[in-house]
Amino acid sequence: MAVAVEKLITSDILKPGRYLGNERLAVHKGWDRTEIRWVLTYPEVYEVGASNLGHIILYNILNAQPRQLCDRAYLPGKDLAAKLRETNTPLFAVESKRSLTEFDILGFSLSYELGATNILEMLDLAGIPLTWRERQKAGEVGGEFTNLQSQFPLIFAGGQTATSNPEPYADFFDFFALGDGEELLPEIGLVLEEGKQAGFSREQLLLDLAQIPGVYVPQFYDMAEDGSVNPRRPDVPKRILRRVATPIPAYSIGLVPYVETVHDRLTIEIRRGCTRGCRFCQPGMLTRPARDVEPDQVVEAIEQGMQATGYNEFSLLSLSCSDYLSLPAVGMEIKNRLKNENISLTLPSQRVDRFDENIANILGGTRQGGLTFAPEAGTQRMRDIVNKGLTNEELLRGVKTAWEQGWDKIKLYFMIGLPGETDVDVLGIAETVSWLQRECRGKGRKPLNFNLTISNFTPKPHTPFQWHSVSTTEFKRKQNLLRQEFRRIKGLKVNFTDVRISAMEDFVGRGDRSLGKVVRRAWELGAGMDSWYENLDQAFSAWASAIAQAGLDWKYRQVENGEWNLFHLQEQKRSADTENTQLPTPVQTRLITSLPTPVQTRLITSLPTPVQTRLITSLPTPVQTRLIASLPTPHSLNIPLPWDHIDTGIDKKWLQEDLQRALEAAIVPDCSFEGCSHCGVCGTDFGHNVVIESPAIPKFAGEFVPNKTKAQRLRVWFGKQGNMALISHLDLIRLFDRVVRRASLPIAFTGGFHPMPRISVATALALGATSSGEIVDFELTEPMEIDTFREQLAREMPTDIPIYNVEQIDLKTSAATQLLEAAEYLITVAALAETTPIQWQDWIDTIKAKEELWYEQTTKSGKSQLINLRDRLFELELVETPNSTAESMSSVIRYLVSYRQDGLVLRPEQILFMLQTVANVEFQLLHIHRNRLILGV
Repeated sequence: MAVAVEKLITSDILKPGRYLGNERLAVHKGWDRTEIRWVLTYPEVYEVGASNLGHIILYNILNAQPRQLCDRAYLPGKDLAAKLRETNTPLFAVESKRSLTEFDILGFSLSYELGATNILEMLDLAGIPLTWRERQKAGEVGGEFTNLQSQFPLIFAGGQTATSNPEPYADFFDFFALGDGEELLPEIGLVLEEGKQAGFSREQLLLDLAQIPGVYVPQFYDMAEDGSVNPRRPDVPKRILRRVATPIPAYSIGLVPYVETVHDRLTIEIRRGCTRGCRFCQPGMLTRPARDVEPDQVVEAIEQGMQATGYNEFSLLSLSCSDYLSLPAVGMEIKNRLKNENISLTLPSQRVDRFDENIANILGGTRQGGLTFAPEAGTQRMRDIVNKGLTNEELLRGVKTAWEQGWDKIKLYFMIGLPGETDVDVLGIAETVSWLQRECRGKGRKPLNFNLTISNFTPKPHTPFQWHSVSTTEFKRKQNLLRQEFRRIKGLKVNFTDVRISAMEDFVGRGDRSLGKVVRRAWELGAGMDSWYENLDQAFSAWASAIAQAGLDWKYRQVENGEWNLFHLQEQKRSADTENTQLPTPVQTRLITSLPTPVQTRLITSLPTPVQTRLITSLPTPVQTRLIASLPTPHSLNIPLPWDHIDTGIDKKWLQEDLQRALEAAIVPDCSFEGCSHCGVCGTDFGHNVVIESPAIPKFAGEFVPNKTKAQRLRVWFGKQGNMALISHLDLIRLFDRVVRRASLPIAFTGGFHPMPRISVATALALGATSSGEIVDFELTEPMEIDTFREQLAREMPTDIPIYNVEQIDLKTSAATQLLEAAEYLITVAALAETTPIQWQDWIDTIKAKEELWYEQTTKSGKSQLINLRDRLFELELVETPNSTAESMSSVIRYLVSYRQDGLVLRPEQILFMLQTVANVEFQLLHIHRNRLILGV
């Protein structure tokens, strides 16, 4: 049964359009015609989830499978969550409005270390037990597991964090989907379908799923005392393989929301994976090998996608767009094809060393977007340590090219706390920014401004720096160093990441199964993604309390103090040099280094710890690294890690070797374009790098020139019914823009720096109000038959926005906004006391008989103003009266009001004020319907 949520999704909650599930290109499959019903549950608000490319791709792929459907759910806002709990209504899927418990499987995206609290919130709102053990116990009948159909849905998670280290979240999920999901999820669906038809128990089903490469079922594994995770039964794999799939751009086209989302554009993936080898970068390690998409597929997907969606902007997505060799050719081809559509291209953060005039040309135009580069470090030495592969000369060339091509503001990303960093490196960030500004000065040009984001390095699993930590005290000290330096630089806006968030991400991200109780308790204490932004102190307090109550505050202090840090031995070298301690002589050093590593280890471990430290730090760097790796300390490179059972393809030994290369500031070339780095990925399980040579760059056909020709003007009368009443006025304007593009109507544009389509809606309608008399004007560059225009427009409009009439008007006629004289409304009003039809009529007559009804109104400037409501009211009549069987004593009132250009329009709430004034009874406004707008001549 569908949940009766219509009474909850009302205009009094924030952005009710989030929950309608009626977006363009949403897929509605018949419930009874499918066997397996999925919900992709995104643990963030709709604006984030609905624009996530992975969410869209998997939604489209699952709905393309026979006998399977996929619905969606998002983290509700606090207002709707409160309503759900107050009314005991379970969380629902947005399209079918069915409770999440009615589905077979729920898939959560886990892409952030602290995001699991939102998942627990959604499970709780859905009435689903939070842990797999609780769900298993709830499904037991007489000691046996019942069939899938009568149990709670299977709960799984995918995404970067789930693939990287699922252990802190193992208590909550039946299984994890590791790596790319395009092929993996359909395989899971087939196993579910077979198991459901065979009547498998939950355990049998999970055991079958565990045989699929990429599926990790944590209940079949145990954590040993040393922290390693091992199978508890022989019929599951010892290590779970990360899945790799080839990107298919066609599946990126879908879901055009009515409300504005975070990424309100078409996004097409051009390259998956990155082999640059930045040593701090987890996505680069977890997505290897690199796979280019064929340029023709990209162009075709963009062209079809822009037509199908009506977007005026598209984005090309990759971890490193600049490494897609066909980027200039693809960008220019699309720019030429869509030259007359006022379309703009945006790119995520890109490699500054590859930014040139070709890329600048595809990004430029009438709506030049922002530009983001990530140098990461302020000195060449630090960029070599992290294997950024970027020189000062390349940095300057890229920034200067952008400045010469017209950009006056650029965003730069830097990190502090990187391994081996000194204060000189930290201050080098400020010096680099100042140097770039000095080099980019010119007569008649604004000075180059920068927006800087200074983030705190957080070590990530499966990277060479996974054994490193920095204390929060050090982070704060380095932030203060930079703040002092930045005060002397003009044209700078700087954002620093809060060190408490970084420490918490580190603690959870590199944690083990013991953190499950911390995550749950943090959620119980109110921690959620939104709380980090609304009240950081409260969110941090919730997490800190949860850690303390779990008895793990000692472990968190290790993170805060930077104690999980193999580099501490090097850092202590400076203090050891100042101590009056006899260090080995050159002869003794040569003797020690000539010994076999096992002998060296036995010799050093026989010494007291302070002497061990001073001795090791006196040895050459390669010997230090080798000895550290062999020492049986809590910081050994060889100790088991909670994520060692996840086979990402990269050898742990290679990570150790790359860590040593970092100590030596040695660069590893990008294996997509140079020799193999022998990381271990390439092979039958993960494939190989796919690099496609660029086609020739097409000749630039010129920038978009807005067609300002006004050949025809059409006035359209339309309605706003049903769910579309919950779409705001700004969302409606954006909808008209997209509809015109999809319908290929020859719309005229305004001039100026940001040309806009000449579409003019007469006036706004209150959120939640319906209408049968709205007006919008369109100006076209060439004449069209009215019936043809109406047919093309109506075909692309939602069914709840009917087109009633289209008329051609003179080009010189004033806009409908300027001609508005009056508006007619029907409002449904309930009296909060027992009434009769006679009383209602008396109140109406009393209002009509008055010449003055004064109302105190506060202006936008905050001043009080008395206005006479009566002189704005033209007509007032009772259309429908209550009867004795009415649940509420409600009536329908029709009124006609002045629509003055002074902005003082008589609102429905003020009609209630008049009624309350004459009746001395409280009233409630139940519904607003605008019947018509009346224009003057």
